[in-house]
Amino acid sequence: MNIKAVIDRFEGSKAVLLVGDQEIGVAWPKQLLPEAKEGDILAIQITVDVAATQQAQADVDALFEQIVRRNNGENAKS
Repeated sequence: MNIKAVIDRFEGSKAVLLVGDQEIGVAWPKQLLPEAKEGDILAIQITVDVAATQQAQADVDALFEQIVRRNNGENAKS
């Protein structure tokens, strides 16, 4: 998904972005922006990181299994 956002203004450490055609206001950490000024238009690409999502789910599953083993009195070595 590609989205356009306009830097509306800066407020302290945040930038207020007006995102998309509906200009939805979003506060964004200024430090996570490229060098830019008010009025600049940002091109934002949002994708799902499938591999990272799967790894996070596997980590949660492994941790849950360890907890279940400990609660059942089994030795949970991994």
